[in-house]
Amino acid sequence: MMKGHLLLLALLVAAICTVDAQKHRRRHKRLRTTTTTTVAPTREEHRGDAEDREDAEADNLEMGMIEREDERRYQEAQRKRLNEIGADINDVFPDGADPCLKVHCSAGRVCEIDEHGEAVCNCIKECPDETDLRRKVCTNHNETWPSDCEVYQQRCLCLDGSEACKGPEFHHLQIEYYGECREMPECTESEMADFPRRMRDWLFNIMRDLAERRELSAHFQRMEREAEANLTRRWTNAAIWKWCDLDAHDNDRFVSKHELFPIRAPLMALEHCIAPFLELCDADRDHRITLAEWGKCLELDETELEDRCDEFIGDGDSVEDA
Repeated sequence: MMKGHLLLLALLVAAICTVDAQKHRRRHKRLRTTTTTTVAPTREEHRGDAEDREDAEADNLEMGMIEREDERRYQEAQRKRLNEIGADINDVFPDGADPCLKVHCSAGRVCEIDEHGEAVCNCIKECPDETDLRRKVCTNHNETWPSDCEVYQQRCLCLDGSEACKGPEFHHLQIEYYGECREMPECTESEMADFPRRMRDWLFNIMRDLAERRELSAHFQRMEREAEANLTRRWTNAAIWKWCDLDAHDNDRFVSKHELFPIRAPLMALEHCIAPFLELCDADRDHRITLAEWGKCLELDETELEDRCDEFIGDGDSVEDA
């Protein structure tokens, strides 16, 4: 029971942190101590290793392409949004106003004025020195970095093909969880079998808490009230809310690995089953989770899942969700 309360609190903190992150877009390799015995590999093992390397390289290339596509989509969405509201901004700011006032850059980038006087999103030049140990993050390379800023900066440099990129393996660098890297226990079969139920409960409890604090959009406030009145919609509505919320980055009806960050990173240090669970949600291994895949891994009836994100997007009186 105590663990359940801690995990619920962690997920709530993650939800709140997501709001802050959306508002303020702003190495020490961990040594593992293992005992190994050197054995001459057989021909079959050599062949298997080569095939594994080829698979890993293919995955790396695919992830790099996906991340560049995510970045391109994000910038296009920003330009489209700015074109739609440009007239209003011109009414507020006089001619010659800083073009960066209209631009919102993704993580690892900062708005700068180029030689043509246009606003562009460039990689952050320098991250602040961090002395607070709580600012450290563990990456998917099992390396502890001083801050999330340095991780985003490095990924940005690699995506832009900069000479400052430390190597091709950093093209898809991402934060696994907050805090220093550490050995994670294996998620047992029984823990994984029970995880979908626990995840459904957490999502609904967080949705209900945010609704009580009126931090959901009007559309999702209505969905939460519907779930309270009809228990058969409790888990389904919460699942739809979180999936739409995670996809709010570009609303392409897919949740990418990067878009899973707000739900994965804050929980990893407390809940060791969250990473393998999210991996299982990507049933076809295309690095994107559809609403159907999301519902299936939460063990919900697919016929009850409705894509209601359009109502959320068009909700004029919404507030930022988490």
